[in-house]
Parts: sequence; C-alpha cells; structure tokens
Amino acid sequence: MASSSPSLHDELRWRGLLHQETEGCEAHLAKGPAIGYCGFDPTAESLHVGNLVSLMGLVRLARAGHRAVALVGGGTAMIGDPSGKSEERPMRTAEEIDLNAKLIWQQIQRVAANALGSEAAARFAVRNNSEWLGPQGLIEFLRDTGKHFTVNWMMQKDSVKSRMETGISFTEFSYMLLQAYDFQHMHVAEGVTLQIGGSDQWGNITAGTELIRRTVRGEAHGLTFPLLTDSAGKKFGKTEAGAVYLDARLTSVYKFYQFWINAEDGDVGQLLRTFTLLDAAEVAAIDAAHAAAPHERGAQKRLAREVTTLIHGAEAAELAETVSRTVFDKKVEAASLSDAVFTMLAAEMPSVVVPLSGDSVDIVEVLAQGFGLSKTAARKLIQQGAVSVNGGKLGAEATTAPMADAVRGRWMLVRKGAREIAVVEARH
Repeated sequence: MASSSPSLHDELRWRGLLHQETEGCEAHLAKGPAIGYCGFDPTAESLHVGNLVSLMGLVRLARAGHRAVALVGGGTAMIGDPSGKSEERPMRTAEEIDLNAKLIWQQIQRVAANALGSEAAARFAVRNNSEWLGPQGLIEFLRDTGKHFTVNWMMQKDSVKSRMETGISFTEFSYMLLQAYDFQHMHVAEGVTLQIGGSDQWGNITAGTELIRRTVRGEAHGLTFPLLTDSAGKKFGKTEAGAVYLDARLTSVYKFYQFWINAEDGDVGQLLRTFTLLDAAEVAAIDAAHAAAPHERGAQKRLAREVTTLIHGAEAAELAETVSRTVFDKKVEAASLSDAVFTMLAAEMPSVVVPLSGDSVDIVEVLAQGFGLSKTAARKLIQQGAVSVNGGKLGAEATTAPMADAVRGRWMLVRKGAREIAVVEARH
C-alpha cells in the first residue's frame, strides 16, 4: 500500500469505529505490516449487514498496509457463540454448516475483490477453522488449552455473565476456548497478531491474547468496534421483514439498495463513515450538501450506491439505482430503460404477463391483477386521471393501451398514482 495511507487507528477514529483495544495495540501496528483476523460463523447461509461492520474492518486493515484474514468458523459454528444471545442457538447439522461456510467464503471473497481490487489476493485471505478444529482431540484440547483458563476468569466475561440467570450449556461455555485456540493456532501457523470484531467479542478476543501469552509468550492484540445502533437506539440491520442479507437470493439487490436509501437523516452520516470507503473530505462534503438540502436525499443515494457497489458490484448497483429512480420519479421515460431494468422491476413490483400476439393491453385487467382492485375501482381510477402507461396519462374513457406503444414491443409501465407501478410484459 502507499505510504500515504492513513493508519488503521487514524481511520477508525475519524469514522467513530474505535471502541476497545488492548494496551500497546496502536504501537504494535505502527511497527510495520501485521496480520489481523476476524471470524464469521456460518450459522446461516449468508452474512447480513450487521456482519459488514467487521468485514469492513478487515478491508480497512488491508488498506492501511496490513494483511487481513477472514476466518469462516466451520468448526466453531458446530458449537455456537453465546455472545449477544439471550438463549442457546439451535444446533445446525455438519452438512448445513459446510454448505453455509462455502457460500459465506464466496461472499467474503467477492467483497474483498470489490473493495481492494488487484491488491485483494495479496492482502486478503480466507480460512476455515474446521481445518484445525475438526481433527482436534478432546483430551489434547483440554490439556493444552483448557488448563490455561479458570472457570472464575471465564465467568467474568460478558458473554458468559449475561447468561448466568437464564442458563448456559457447557457446550456454549466452551466456545470462548475454541476461539482462543483459533487465535493461537493462526498466531503460530501464520503470524497473526491481531483479532478484530464487534464489542460483544471482547471477552473471546482477550481469551485468545491470554492463551498466546501463556503458551508461546507471543505478542497479540485485540481491537473492537462499537455496537451500531440507529438514532432511535435500535440495533442496526434489523427491519420488519427481518435481517438484510448480503446474498441477493435472500435480499434482492433492489431491496438491499432501498434499505440504505431509507436511512434516517440522523443516521446517514455515521452510516457513510461505517460502511463506505469514502475519505473524510468526501464524507464531509456529502454531509454539508445533505444539511443544505435534506429533501433531495443526496446522502442516502450516495450511501446506497457505494454499499451496493461494494457488495454486489458496480453494474448491479447502477441497475438498482435506475430501478429506484424509475419507481420514485414519474419523469423517467420508459423508452430509455433497458430490458435489465424492466426485468428487475418485474421481479420487485406487481407484474402482469400478456400474450405477445395481442393488439392491445387491457389496462383495467392489469390494474385488477397488479394491484388487487375490482374492475369497477380500476375504471374509476382511470376516469380520475390517476393512471398512466409508459409516462402518458390514460384518457378518462380509455380501458386499453395499444401494443404498439410497448417499449421494444415487450414492456409497459402502468403507474397508479405517484409511486405504485405494475410492469406489463408481452411474451409467448
């Protein structure tokens, strides 16, 4: 990396992302390139936007001149991390975890490639701890790792302490030791000297630094990011529909883009600092422009474009941006839209398929199918001038639109009111 790159600590400070760190951590990283890691347990088939805080931490580590390792917890996911959980996770089968691990591995690599470009291969690696935890024998583990920790010491950690009233199984109680072993293993095998993660991981991280100190007398450090909440104090990343995933099969690219577009004005500045690679000057300029004209939602649009590009690539982000603009801006001309935009619109909005051989499209039927209206209500909307087809208002007495008006003989946008759209596709 260029020597002019800001240090990791400088970067995290101005972004408001530095929460806890072990003594001497900043000095250790200042000595020269280090190797740091963060773990992601494959308890689901995709990471979600909450995981993105730590994943971006690894990206920032690499951009600051260090090497980053994303550790997929194919082994630890068999146990389950009690951190931040009020009750025990349901157990997953080995087959489920293995499939999830492969999918998450691919996700992480894609984000690293989008964020780091040609430097990704040299500065960002992915590992799976099932490689060393799988063959680990219980007796050997208890002798070589367990003996270095007292139960009293472990019970002082928040991940355990918070569960004492409701109960914690021995299985989850042992998770801390497995994560400590991960850190020690990679310290010895690959020279890893830093573990990063969310603030709920502090106890697990310091268990690793302690194990390294006691077993190999090595220097190791930990650094955590603050728990991200919105302006209402709610944990970030949860919606009424559930988690917002990084996998387009679970959260479509359009819905992912819209999640960021819908950010509250009071949150958008911190979200730009947390989830984008924009520098301080760029973010300050966006903040200023947003403060001057918040109704234009310029900060949200920039946030959505930047994060969607990072996760799904520039082409997908541009497509989602165009679809969003089409939905919310009546002035967008249907004829200017590509087939890819219409296809995404059809997947996200009500859609109606009509025969390609027809001379006209029954708009009353489209309104009935697309919006669940009665035909009487549909006709009334047309008479009130509340329906347009490809941007042109439908006449009060019209009930059909000529197929000749379809874009490329295939598509029509039927708009009800300002922001409700149905997509008509003509096909065999």
